[in-house]
Amino acid sequence: MVEQRVAGLPIEHVVGFAEFCGLRISLDPGVFVPRRRTEYLVAEAIALSRPGAVVVDLCCGSGALGVAVAAKQSIELYSADIEPTAVSCARRNVEPIGGQVFEGDLYSALPGSLRGRIDILLSNVPYVPTDEVRLLPAEARLHEPLVTLDGGGDGLEVLRRVSVEARSWLAVDGSVLVETSEEQAPIAAAVFEQDGLAARITTSDELYATVVIGTKLR
Repeated sequence: MVEQRVAGLPIEHVVGFAEFCGLRISLDPGVFVPRRRTEYLVAEAIALSRPGAVVVDLCCGSGALGVAVAAKQSIELYSADIEPTAVSCARRNVEPIGGQVFEGDLYSALPGSLRGRIDILLSNVPYVPTDEVRLLPAEARLHEPLVTLDGGGDGLEVLRRVSVEARSWLAVDGSVLVETSEEQAPIAAAVFEQDGLAARITTSDELYATVVIGTKLR
């Protein structure tokens, strides 16, 4: 284990788990490590949720976000990711609490029965611009899948794909929540508005985190 860490493997991959929102999340090599700042995204989701809410965690990675929401609220949880390794890992975290995990590209992974029923759509999409991926710490660049980091030219390509279909999947008053950089947030909010959602931006100075929320109004 020491040799693995010295060689640059993220400590979470070495020990097999990540601490997130006070929970121990099982984590395999090759799976995105949940960031501490993303706890703010979870907190915003919890503030919007209610008992029995239908919660979907797209781009779920290890499933940490949905599991963290479920730890605070009784919910109906569905998670999905395009990476087979992540899906396998997420199932170990999500299924023991009664959630379901699907493999596929964004909404195509979800059962059609969820269309129009989602109360909280968590989507921690990749948002690093392609040209800036090379500037990330080696732990991320070398040990996490590029698909979990690279958000395209301006970092918002995956976010746009999530946004354009969000309204048809959300329930009335349902919300989609994404994490972005501070600079990207106004653009992301404009994307949500263009796709028929009411958008707002929230920030946490403590965690240096920015969350953009799009809500389907009546």
